[in-house]
Amino acid sequence: MSARRVAVMHGVNLGALDRRPAEHYGGLTFTALERTIESFARELELEPSFFQSDHEGDFVQALHRAGDHADALLLNPGAWTHYAWALRDAVEVAGLPAVEVHLSAVERREDWRRVSVLADVVVAKVSGLGVDGYRVALARLREELA
Repeated sequence: MSARRVAVMHGVNLGALDRRPAEHYGGLTFTALERTIESFARELELEPSFFQSDHEGDFVQALHRAGDHADALLLNPGAWTHYAWALRDAVEVAGLPAVEVHLSAVERREDWRRVSVLADVVVAKVSGLGVDGYRVALARLREELA
């Protein structure tokens, strides 16, 4: 498998993960999350790179540049998932296989969280598995890249 670079992109409020409600987000820090994702990726022979922003425009620009350094996208845009159509379009423009991932079970939370503007531009969605959801998402991307 030659194509194996994965851009792991986190959106709004993920950088403040340790200050979010532990019942939804597991009480881990963002640094611990990234270390765990990196470990999962290495186990799967994937090369992760990381990006996080609380600014939607920066996230869109990073998506536009993703193809320069990645073969696939692992996306947790946070709340932008539910309304930021510009992100949906930027994922489409990137033209890379993408998996949407959420730490919490968004389908069992508020009604507005059940909507994903990314649904038609990702190959899979993983939610409600906590940090282990990232392993599932990375494994799905590995399949996609094989």
